[in-house]
Amino acid sequence: MNSTFVGGGVAEILSRMVPLVQEMGVDARWIVIKGTQEFFQVTKKFHNALHGRQEDITKDELELFLEINRKNIEELNLDADVFFIHDPQPIVLVTQKKKLGRKWLWRCHIDVSRPDQRVWDFLLPFIVEYDAAVFSAPAFSRPLAIRQFLISPSIDPLSDKNRDLTPETIDSVLTMFGIPKDKPIITQVSRFDYLKDPVGVIQAFELVKRSVDCRLVLAGGTATDDPESGKVLAEVQERAYGNPDIHVLSIPPDSNIEINALQRASTVVLQKSLKEGFGLTVSEALWKAKPVVASAVGGIPLQVRDKLTGLLSHGIEGTAYAIRQLLTNPEYARWLGENGREHVRYNFLITRHIKDYMLTFLAVGRPEEIVYL
Repeated sequence: MNSTFVGGGVAEILSRMVPLVQEMGVDARWIVIKGTQEFFQVTKKFHNALHGRQEDITKDELELFLEINRKNIEELNLDADVFFIHDPQPIVLVTQKKKLGRKWLWRCHIDVSRPDQRVWDFLLPFIVEYDAAVFSAPAFSRPLAIRQFLISPSIDPLSDKNRDLTPETIDSVLTMFGIPKDKPIITQVSRFDYLKDPVGVIQAFELVKRSVDCRLVLAGGTATDDPESGKVLAEVQERAYGNPDIHVLSIPPDSNIEINALQRASTVVLQKSLKEGFGLTVSEALWKAKPVVASAVGGIPLQVRDKLTGLLSHGIEGTAYAIRQLLTNPEYARWLGENGREHVRYNFLITRHIKDYMLTFLAVGRPEEIVYL
């Protein structure tokens, strides 16, 4: 269970994973809770606050959050052996555990290593009702009175976003978006979110362009559970206005072929997040053997081993320096990209992810049958 069918890494993972698990003979169902715009404004504040950003959340907003969850409890068909709840939006559903029994897991995709304490304290009574919590990186783990599992997210190499494309397909996408191939292309693919720092990306690009002529592509979309993205997009468009070498693309979240083509056409792929859960766009770019420059935050260092599978950066100047290093040393950039692809092959593909989930369900569901070696 999560809060949206489209937009964001959780929905993308589940859209590929659920059909595969069903083909394996597991009766898996994907259920999305319903919420109002006001509800998702509150949960966006939760998201930011859990990442450590200061948010003003009123008592009325907390009550709205609880009320929407209670309505979902009344309307949903809660019938399963294992309930796998993703992120804070549907977290209150666990209050049905005493009535229904079964096993309940909370899957946290957010970096909660330094959360706003008020929000964390509000959610904690629900979290500890679960049988276990699942985090994406070791640093996200918190002191909890329940079991914890580490499971990194993954990509599907056969999806439209990651499968091989012909040069003609890539060129057609560039033509559609009006992006010439006359100079190196630097790309960041992310939702328009303050925590992805798209304005900071533009500032780093402007520093790079002083010495290396290049283009910047900022491509992203929105999600039904993220009401803030339209405001961020407007600020990015205003900041980029008048610069013909900056291409700001607002594209639907299901534009998988287009995203694939943009990444494959890129000379360097960025992920300049201020905070990050895992950052699947990093694995996507590495899988395409692209040199990646990414912030050393959240789960990104699990994917980018600095100077081996990509370059980790700090701040605007550090990001610009790393980009220049790759643009002026193409052999080094190629070597990093090849290493990155192999790193993803062994660690971040969907087959490993499904295995981890199945083992977790078994460990929680039938602990007496698990033998620990």
